[in-house]
Amino acid sequence: MRVLVAMSGGVDSSVVAGLLHEQGHEVVGATLQLYDHGAATAKRGACCAGQDIHDARRVADRLGIPHYVLDREERFRDAVVRDFADAYARGETPIPCVRCNQTVKFRDLVELGRDLGCEALATGHYARRVDGAHGPELRRAADPARDQSYFLFATTPDQLAFSRFPLGGFPDKAAVRAEATRLGLRVAEKPDSQDICFVPSGRYHEVVARFRPDAAEGGEIAHLDGRVLGRHAGVARYTVGQGRGLGAASRDDQGQALYVAALDAGRRRVVVGPRAALPRLEVVAGEVNWLRPPPAGPFACEVKLRAREAPQPATAEWDAAAELLRVRPAVPAIAAPGQACVLYDGERVLGGGFIRRADAALIDTAGTAA
Repeated sequence: MRVLVAMSGGVDSSVVAGLLHEQGHEVVGATLQLYDHGAATAKRGACCAGQDIHDARRVADRLGIPHYVLDREERFRDAVVRDFADAYARGETPIPCVRCNQTVKFRDLVELGRDLGCEALATGHYARRVDGAHGPELRRAADPARDQSYFLFATTPDQLAFSRFPLGGFPDKAAVRAEATRLGLRVAEKPDSQDICFVPSGRYHEVVARFRPDAAEGGEIAHLDGRVLGRHAGVARYTVGQGRGLGAASRDDQGQALYVAALDAGRRRVVVGPRAALPRLEVVAGEVNWLRPPPAGPFACEVKLRAREAPQPATAEWDAAAELLRVRPAVPAIAAPGQACVLYDGERVLGGGFIRRADAALIDTAGTAA
């Protein structure tokens, strides 16, 4: 086939290009430039930056394949970075990698691939695409430690049909690096990308403050019972379930540890409580994407509410009238608004959405402080 390979400049996508080329496919490489070229060359631990573009081009030259660079800086800033800042300003915890896949990577690269006459788009994601009885299915990677199916839940059925994930069956990253060495690729020992690509320092609140200064304004830290326990330096520094960074509000009068239970962004208030008060009986998600037709009525499944957790048993139901997914975990779970709620049937991804707020009662209670 003629295959478009999304080449980030890292070892994973480089191995994908090398393997497909070795198998006899006509490979075309494409790299998204998401930052200003000059500023990006100084970034480390990111993807789609200046040095990474050079690395991708060197790999393409080594393989003898054409390579395109697409300037998507403006779209990335508006659709991903601004969305990231706006979400934090609303008191949510966004997943920019999902937004990037939705609005930049898969949408633009699938379109480019089709324009170039390609029959598929291949990426370095650790996930598996399997042709099932009713069409392509998205499944978890063979290596659970590197599985990225959670971040791909918003891939549409049409995009999934056009996509390939050649690394999904690899046992671990060491095996991928070994393939890079065998293929003679200079990126074989290149470090993995770390943290969010446009926040290589890890200080999210600094990025948020540039776009939404209001999210960096200080406010009160209040207990669920309404008592004001301290002050904070901006809601963008917090997420539901967090126990660090609370200062004097990290423990109550009895010495019990406290955690973020809710964020009242409108009043710039962080609401805290004991860990036992945080788990939800029901999680509601919107902006739902289904990779198979949703069953009628409640159905058993497994759910992931955070990227770094194993799927847990749950019962889910699709509210078609409200366009909301309602999930009841078998064991009440902590759910941060803005994160993804992804449903699985064993290894298969059924669909998912973004967690909606369900903390109005908590905020109202904490807001009654004198």
